[in-house]
Amino acid sequence: MDLLNTLVDKGLRRELPTREEALAVLATSDDDLLDVVAAAGKVRRQWFGRRVKLNYLVNLKSGLCPEDCSYCSQRLGSTTGILKYTWLKPDEASQAAAAGLAGGAKRVCLVASGRGPTDRDVDRVAGTIKAIKDQNEGVEVCACLGLLSDGQAERLREAGADAYNHNLNTSEATYGDITSTHTYADRVDTVQKAHGAGLSACSGLIAGMGESDEDLVDVVFSLRELDPDSVPVNFLIPVEGTPLAKEWNLTPQRCLRILAMVRFVCPDVEVRIAGGREVHLRTMQPLALNLANSIFLGDYLTTEGQAGKADLEMIADAGFEVEGAGEVTLPEHRATAGGGCGSHESAGSGCGSHEGAGCGSHEGGGVCGTSAAAPAVSEPRTDLVAVRRRGAGTDLAPNA
Repeated sequence: MDLLNTLVDKGLRRELPTREEALAVLATSDDDLLDVVAAAGKVRRQWFGRRVKLNYLVNLKSGLCPEDCSYCSQRLGSTTGILKYTWLKPDEASQAAAAGLAGGAKRVCLVASGRGPTDRDVDRVAGTIKAIKDQNEGVEVCACLGLLSDGQAERLREAGADAYNHNLNTSEATYGDITSTHTYADRVDTVQKAHGAGLSACSGLIAGMGESDEDLVDVVFSLRELDPDSVPVNFLIPVEGTPLAKEWNLTPQRCLRILAMVRFVCPDVEVRIAGGREVHLRTMQPLALNLANSIFLGDYLTTEGQAGKADLEMIADAGFEVEGAGEVTLPEHRATAGGGCGSHESAGSGCGSHEGAGCGSHEGGGVCGTSAAAPAVSEPRTDLVAVRRRGAGTDLAPNA
């Protein structure tokens, strides 16, 4: 396909595709899907080889959020039955992080529900960052605490944070349809605050909320303009008890096309498959590693994920390798461009967002459950969603 040859050439030169080209990727047929994956895979390998970065989420404060994000199980008035608890103590958070690091993660993402941190909250997180770094040499830490006030990004940087995450989630034109308690501009402002403070900026999206192809291209082009070091791609999990509980409109093929489009638009940026991969990509997850160079290990914020051991086996079986703690994630031109991430000294991946796409994962993260017979292809896979009942905030061992 001439389109794919053009996109590969542009990706290898870090040249921005046209909107028409990005839309054309989303409009390709299932017959052309493997060609699309192969083309985007060439761009992925040019900048990231066959390495896969592992990240691990620690939910510092779960539920009880005053925001009304439609996709989020922690939203105001949520009836989802998720775990609800206040701030973990630094030693509790460090203990939770240790499980993920032992499983091969090189980045810990510290997430807390809420509109944004108070100055006291920043002090709490600073103590947690210190506890984790004191016990784990070279670990990267990303904070994901919501909307930032002036000076807070700088304080987090001084406390040892390497990155800050806040997702745009969807296009500016449709943002008001999913949230009314803050604006798209608020989110852009927080990403810019993080960037300005020297933190590695991380911002991504949630696909599957009923948006159009044009909306998806709009948000990815907006992300390209913001120039974060990492872009987590979340796939909506329609959690019962949220306004988007009936929005089951993704297929594995659709997810792969979205990931390919993101890779073409953001060729040299860390693209992470975040929440929802188990639910929507399902057995196609290994194929998606040809497009993204980063995933979360184990469970998500409020839902269970694929077993950590299965994640590692999947990576190996697909012919990829886990990125080591001493390896630089980002290409040299990004890792050395002031505030860039990619090494354990200066952040390498970033996360997702705090309200619903928590640190790179949508709140409905998903779990590979078991059932006597799988539903037909056209039926929603609600059997793959399970609320997290282990790990942070519980007395049970985490999944890592």
